[in-house]
Amino acid sequence: MAKRGPYRKYTPEFRKMAVELMAECDNIEALARELGVPSRALYHWRDQELAKAAAGGEQAPGRREQRLRNENLKLKKALAEKTLEVDFFKGALQKVKARRQQSDVSGATASTSKSEA
Repeated sequence: MAKRGPYRKYTPEFRKMAVELMAECDNIEALARELGVPSRALYHWRDQELAKAAAGGEQAPGRREQRLRNENLKLKKALAEKTLEVDFFKGALQKVKARRQQSDVSGATASTSKSEA
């Protein structure tokens, strides 16, 4: 079992700053190493901040940002899917145009009759 060092007291300002960084961070373990605190302490501090915010009727810190990040990610995925669809249909349209040009050049009868104006 790993030895634990002496208990460190962190200031409320440090804890608040750490929770704010945590809300913006993707890798909590790396943040914990950078700050020199156990990762579970970060989660504990975050939960305390959430409880304070809920008791005070405030919006939870970091929750709005996380919701916006998730929405942004969903929108990026939807955009990527639509881009793939557009690329597919552009390619299909080019193939149809190429086939029509080949049939016009060869003198073959078109599969559909042209309407007369």
